[in-house]
Amino acid sequence: MRSLSRLILIALLSLTAGCSTVKGWFSDDDLDPREPVQLQKINEQVKLKSRWSRGVGDGQGEGLYKINPVLVDNTLFAASAEGDVAAVDAETGRVKWKRDMDLALSGGVGHYGGSIFVGASEGLVMRLSADNGDEIWRTAVSGEVLSAPQGNGQYVIAQTYDGKLMGFDYETGEIRWTYTSDVPVLTLRGTGTPMIIGDNAVAGFADGKVVAINVRSGNVAWEARVAIPQGTSEIERIVDIDGSMALQGSELYVASYQGRVVAIDTRSGRRMWQRNVSSVSGVGVGFGNVYVADDDGTVSGFLRNGQGVRWQNIELGFRELSRPTPVNSYVAVVDFEGYLHLLSQVDGTIVGRTKVDSAGARADMISSGNRLFIYSNDGALKAYDVETRN
Repeated sequence: MRSLSRLILIALLSLTAGCSTVKGWFSDDDLDPREPVQLQKINEQVKLKSRWSRGVGDGQGEGLYKINPVLVDNTLFAASAEGDVAAVDAETGRVKWKRDMDLALSGGVGHYGGSIFVGASEGLVMRLSADNGDEIWRTAVSGEVLSAPQGNGQYVIAQTYDGKLMGFDYETGEIRWTYTSDVPVLTLRGTGTPMIIGDNAVAGFADGKVVAINVRSGNVAWEARVAIPQGTSEIERIVDIDGSMALQGSELYVASYQGRVVAIDTRSGRRMWQRNVSSVSGVGVGFGNVYVADDDGTVSGFLRNGQGVRWQNIELGFRELSRPTPVNSYVAVVDFEGYLHLLSQVDGTIVGRTKVDSAGARADMISSGNRLFIYSNDGALKAYDVETRN
């Protein structure tokens, strides 16, 4: 189980004892039935043209983090595991400012107004100035922060690896409320990125549930079951929601490992439709479709109206694909070898390919117009333009 071992299984020994890595589940001598497929030649119809590249520290570092950059107007904000935070001009790649936080980062980058938000591996949530990276406040929390905190001008929310979603005062960083989920015995290493939707903070958890918490009171507004643990072993029962969710209007799209992709009405928590998938990378939306990369490498375009599958592509089997990202008329994924693949949003055909970084890129890509921004595992922040071949 190549991709599962890469993500690292974690045993929760107890709520007070913390987490430790499970040893001995896999052997290098075992026959791997999930060997990545070899890439085949494609009919290249689209060209990916490199525009610029800038280094941001050590990128994801050695902790298997997924520190996502964020695009705000024409500025990209990115952070590295070794503590670098940078603001980069999205058009030219010029570094506007760079700050060394002098501590290990594990979650980021969130944004609201004139502030950005990051999380530290030692259990800190921080609000920084978007103008220069100066620290405004930091607050200690109970566990590692593995996704980007979010804000709305009144509250900041952050999710911790020990199953908590917390609300902080936007101005002071004081903890206002804490929601604690049930953490299974085994989980994947990671958490999805929470969202603030209206009056609610919405997050997916390792028990396969999406929960909406009222940001003012800390009370549960609704919860929705995305996946139900099944099987006899703890490994078979893992149903983590680790990938990024996607919001379109009042519809939220969420995928889990060994579970489903589900469309949820954010006003009530009602499930509108669901399909079986197993994904850790998250969901993309575009062209009337919901895009998911399955753990087995299948890329699927599900109809947003819930009427089934528009198309599926099985040519990238077990290549550990990133979150599908719509760009122009295409949807982009990066595999574990650092190849960027462009698929047609119409029928899923692979129409473009280039190698962007041999280190791969776990972070979610960002698209703006015909431009893709990619943050590689080793810290290279890159811009590519999608151009149709003449």
